[in-house]
Amino acid sequence: MKMKSAKKLAAKYLKVGTSRLVVDGSKQKEVKEAITGEDVKNLITQGTFKKSGVGHSRGRARVLHKKKQAGRRRGPGTKKGTAKARINKKELWLKKVRSQRKYIKSLLDEKKIENAVYRDLYKKVKGGFFRSKAHINTYITKK
Repeated sequence: MKMKSAKKLAAKYLKVGTSRLVVDGSKQKEVKEAITGEDVKNLITQGTFKKSGVGHSRGRARVLHKKKQAGRRRGPGTKKGTAKARINKKELWLKKVRSQRKYIKSLLDEKKIENAVYRDLYKKVKGGFFRSKAHINTYITKK
């Protein structure tokens, strides 16, 4: 039997590709004498054909894992969905309102605004009047 066909048969029995098989060089004569599939099976049990230990490379996966651990992968290529879809509207609202309330409270504590102004600002924050803390600042300076 030709080496190529014997290797194909052995690969079929071992359930691997032909490139994954390693043939013992000293037993090439026995491989050529093999005629049937049974002969090839016997050669496999004798250790003439062996699976090489080479598998799939984990190199790319490792690099990706390191990048993920480093906190990357946040570019536009990884984002799926709009900003509103990625962050819940309610959570966004809570975040904005809480920071604005905290800010006007700090202004009151530092005595930069009076109580009546604080109440007015508080209601405006609740009504969604201000876009940000900077917007509150500009509103105060104009008033």
